[in-house]
Amino acid sequence: MSPSIPRWMVLALVACLPAACTQSESPTATALERTAGRTAPSPARAAEPRLATASDAASAIPRIVVLGDSLTAGYGVDIPQSYPALLQQHLNEAGYRYEVVNAGVSGDTSAGGVRRLDWALEGNVRILILELGANDGLRGLPVEEMKKNLGDIITRAKSRGIVVVLAGMEAPPNYGPAYTRAFHQAFRDLAAEHTIALIPFLLLGVAGDRALNIADGIHPNPQGARIVEQNVWRTLEPLLDPPKTP
Repeated sequence: MSPSIPRWMVLALVACLPAACTQSESPTATALERTAGRTAPSPARAAEPRLATASDAASAIPRIVVLGDSLTAGYGVDIPQSYPALLQQHLNEAGYRYEVVNAGVSGDTSAGGVRRLDWALEGNVRILILELGANDGLRGLPVEEMKKNLGDIITRAKSRGIVVVLAGMEAPPNYGPAYTRAFHQAFRDLAAEHTIALIPFLLLGVAGDRALNIADGIHPNPQGARIVEQNVWRTLEPLLDPPKTP
């Protein structure tokens, strides 16, 4: 375990998994994955809930696309309470002219993000916030496979002149310390290799706190989502064009 993320925080991130499983499910079955069956929109509909005024592909309003899983989609909270919606509110209040597009799909993995990337990057996209990998880690998928998928997304986005922000995640300890360390390091390596901004841990200050998560103990509640938005904002703000003046 890297000293940059307290061990208790990673353990707490998955502490509720056995309770969330039914008796017929494996203890390592993921809550993020299981909720997909109840809430996941199809890829063709994933970004219907625009978080700013809807506009077509020719819009002059620059877009910030948040490509992610149920943590981004806002599982368990109303859409206006999800962290991408709060990010839009923050941008508006600070005078920045951006449209935030929530491209979160519950249960999605890094491979799913690769498949729907072209669709997600339609329009005047200036910044991509990449929040994928949590389901890879919870399923114990190979770290190198996740890293390859995320690297593909980053490379393709950068080839379009899009600035990429990578959201770091942590894996549960179920698969052993070597897997946990490799998973943690993958996000740091990707950020260094591609020279992109990194949010060290998306759920910093939220993971493991029952008061900041819904009943499953994994997905942030409205209060937790506000902390997640602040985690994103600290990395995002220096990358934004200057806010509009009155």
